[in-house]
Amino acid sequence: MLKKYIIAAAILSLAANALAEGKIGFVNSQKILNDAPQAARAKKKIEKDFEKRDQDLQRIAKQLQGMQENLDKNAVTMAESERRNKEREFGDLNRDFQRKQREFREDLSQRQNEEMAAIFERVNKIIKQIAETEKYDIIFQEAVYANPRIDITDKVIKALGDGGK
Repeated sequence: MLKKYIIAAAILSLAANALAEGKIGFVNSQKILNDAPQAARAKKKIEKDFEKRDQDLQRIAKQLQGMQENLDKNAVTMAESERRNKEREFGDLNRDFQRKQREFREDLSQRQNEEMAAIFERVNKIIKQIAETEKYDIIFQEAVYANPRIDITDKVIKALGDGGK
């Protein structure tokens, strides 16, 4: 716990020195994800790549819903063996659906993380270039509050658009 306080104090001290003697900046990562053209292209590409699997999952979900409705409606009039077979089919399909849905979510999450990592690798290079060119002493990427005067997010997004394709 003491280590965290020491680190926080060091960061605050560094920020205070930068304010007093140097130049600081701030970048809003969420705004970059919302406004950067690369993020929009990555999102569309991922949607396209996962569209077929999503449609397959929707088809299976409708099939399961139909099976459940049929079981609910006709269970009383079905023979015991037929009802058990239908319930077994429903259970097998439901397990398969759950597995496919879990795999879909995991694959989608992994792909999104990969795409965002590539974007932020480029963003970090641009931030470093801006810092060196404009002589910033420190640039923060996350803050509870940042004065708009030190916000360089739009510069980063513009630089991404100019050469970050």
